[in-house]
Amino acid sequence: MNLTVKSKQKMDGVYMLSPSGRLDTNTFPILEDRVDVVLQEKPHTLVFDMEMLDYISSMGVRVIAKAQKTMKAYNGRVILLNLQPQIQKVFDIIKALPSQQVFSTMEELDDYLDRMQRQFTG
Repeated sequence: MNLTVKSKQKMDGVYMLSPSGRLDTNTFPILEDRVDVVLQEKPHTLVFDMEMLDYISSMGVRVIAKAQKTMKAYNGRVILLNLQPQIQKVFDIIKALPSQQVFSTMEELDDYLDRMQRQFTG
């Protein structure tokens, strides 16, 4: 499955990005490019509406983390909206991970995240 990303300005300084499909190693550049374009506008709030996102890998999480870091530099914020249960599980796992490296490779982390999401999607 491919990834599509819709973006729109909701109001002055607030942008919404709505990814749809799979956000993985092959598709993350699509979202990353769109985020980079929106960040050039220096919004104070960036909303990721995840309602139509079916899957997220560590590369997808990295795009969102990178956006958070950029927004934090000028006191902006990132909001995640409408997370599907499997996507919520990934963010719960990421928050629960200790700061030291738990997985030896990106592939190992993606395999783990994939297994966890499959539990929620059957």
